Amino acid sequence: MTPQQARFVIIGAGIHGLSTAWHLARRLKASGQGSGQDVLVIDKKGIAAGASGVACGVIRNNYFQPAMRELMAHSVDVWESDPEAFSYHPVGYLQIAPEVMRADVGQIYTEQEAIGYTSELIDGPEASKSYLTSYFSDWQAPGISVVLHEKRGGYANNVASMRGLAAKAAAEGVTIQSGVTVTGLTLDGGAVTAVETDAGTIACEQLVVAAGPWVRDFWSMLDLPSHISVTTPDGTTRPDVPMWTYWALQEGTLDVDPRTFTDNQGNLPPVVHVDSDQPLYDDVDGALITDKMWGIYYKPDFSFGGVQGGASPVPIDRPAADVAVDPYGPDSPEFAVGDDFVRMWTSALAHCQKRFEGKRDVYKREPSGGIGAFTPDSFPVFDTFRQNAYVIADANHGYKMLGIGELVADELLGTTRSLLEPFRFDRYRTGKLHPTSNSPFPWS
Repeated sequence: MTPQQARFVIIGAGIHGLSTAWHLARRLKASGQGSGQDVLVIDKKGIAAGASGVACGVIRNNYFQPAMRELMAHSVDVWESDPEAFSYHPVGYLQIAPEVMRADVGQIYTEQEAIGYTSELIDGPEASKSYLTSYFSDWQAPGISVVLHEKRGGYANNVASMRGLAAKAAAEGVTIQSGVTVTGLTLDGGAVTAVETDAGTIACEQLVVAAGPWVRDFWSMLDLPSHISVTTPDGTTRPDVPMWTYWALQEGTLDVDPRTFTDNQGNLPPVVHVDSDQPLYDDVDGALITDKMWGIYYKPDFSFGGVQGGASPVPIDRPAADVAVDPYGPDSPEFAVGDDFVRMWTSALAHCQKRFEGKRDVYKREPSGGIGAFTPDSFPVFDTFRQNAYVIADANHGYKMLGIGELVADELLGTTRSLLEPFRFDRYRTGKLHPTSNSPFPWS
């Protein structure tokens, strides 16, 4: 039976909702301000039923934006705190890039050094080729000018990690209620006083929205604007910018034995991320796929049962209000990737490593990817609205940011965390936006 009141109500049993609940319960107990019984997590389906349950699971620090890099360093610390419970594999991360990104990657390395994040920079075409072939004897991608090898990071198994996180929250006394759909919010005096659900009304003192791609719906329930003005760093103001846009995530799996993708020493390799400005040709018929910048990532993954990864997402060409209410349902048109992705990704794998040539016929034809709700600048918003509604809008950076829950828990109990300051909603008014890189990925 769903409780009819709770001091803290958290909407969403994914990475951010469960992490916030776990850390909040711990802090309440440690400070003598309450216990885990003050925390209620509700989800319309269940643990990891949305974006967190289909995430490819890559954990990296590889961001051009200093604020994102510091935020991710904190989250990697949390992943490393209990690898077994979080089903975390610390294999590292390789960013492999062309000349046009060489300066950006070098800057990332320098700033990683400054915050004590362990990585190695391999600079120049010849050095990069030598380094990559020392890892993979079949490496063959041309046009590589720089490699950044993050020695920390790696990947985690999505559903297993969420179950481990839920167990930690439950052990602290948190109630996790599945099958509860939010239908509205009660606002009184400018604050949220209750959450209206199909299982009854739940009175609350504090609301946390951690709903992944469903953030659009709760934003509307909070009577917040669907379009905003955005001021750029040069002082230009763009009026009437959609607060939310949706992108279809392009991910999939080759149905091969994960043990066939090892390094030259027979070990599991780092996660491989390749950005390229070289023409990409079809691995089957040789036709040109693109002569523009492209990027892919991939890794051997026993949870997915093959070599799993993806490419840059593609915008959904219709207003955010028209995107499926249940974007992770099996019948949603956004859930399944199309033939264009399969052709591109399998050809890109073959472009990079000889072992992947001629493997398109073993691509797994199954739902994958899902969708992401992106903010106007494609970076997260962490902020309080309507006095007591804390919104975690991750702009699809979500799964890797396990540490957000710890930071949010502190803020819910009155301690402002500097790592979250660059992600306040007010940056769109003040023009304090994050810098952009030359990567083909919107989140880099």
